[in-house]
Amino acid sequence: MKTLGLLGGMSWESTAIYYRLLNEIVRERLGGLHSAKLLLWSFDFSEIAERQHHGDWHGAGALLTDAARKLEAGGAEGLLLCTNTMHKLADPVQASVSIPLIHIADATAAAIRQAGLRRPALLATRFTMEQDFYKGRLADKYGLSPVVPDDAGRDMVHRVIYEELCQGVVSEASKAAYVAEANRLRREEAADSLIMGCTEITMLIGQGDFDIPVFDTTRIHAEAAVEFALG
Repeated sequence: MKTLGLLGGMSWESTAIYYRLLNEIVRERLGGLHSAKLLLWSFDFSEIAERQHHGDWHGAGALLTDAARKLEAGGAEGLLLCTNTMHKLADPVQASVSIPLIHIADATAAAIRQAGLRRPALLATRFTMEQDFYKGRLADKYGLSPVVPDDAGRDMVHRVIYEELCQGVVSEASKAAYVAEANRLRREEAADSLIMGCTEITMLIGQGDFDIPVFDTTRIHAEAAVEFALG
């Protein structure tokens, strides 16, 4: 089994879910007392979020690449960015190390294509919904046509992530708002599926809330990482 290096703490709420999923999936595959071999670098998320919201992606990238190198030096054989948004910096992070980075958008796109779907609704941070690093990868590399909420919808989805989910708050009102927004995208934008495109969103909604396929990026990413580790 290869050792996985996790760039986590963005936020720790979803990193805790990654830790549980990685170990559960390894146990399911191997049985007995098996668990995942992991190294975790957990950021103080306040330092990352401040740079995100001030547009200081260079500064954020410096923090991530430094941590990635330390994980590699510590024995990591594969790397996970335990966040969708910070995949904006996936290329410089990958360039900073010699071990492979398992890309969350690639794993998610593969699952969507395998299901025969093409037009997923994307709920995520504003950065992920508005910038091209994620949507563009889904479109250019995999031929998908992701759709996102309008400005008011993006505001609501982003606010819930940072003001509630990243702080461990799970609200029924916010859940209802997310479900309504996804259903609106299905009706008005012909979305055929839903990407939970922020790793914290798995705390709020899931497949049971919808009658279209839902792609939980946290679980999909964890499953792809275990495939790599055991391959």
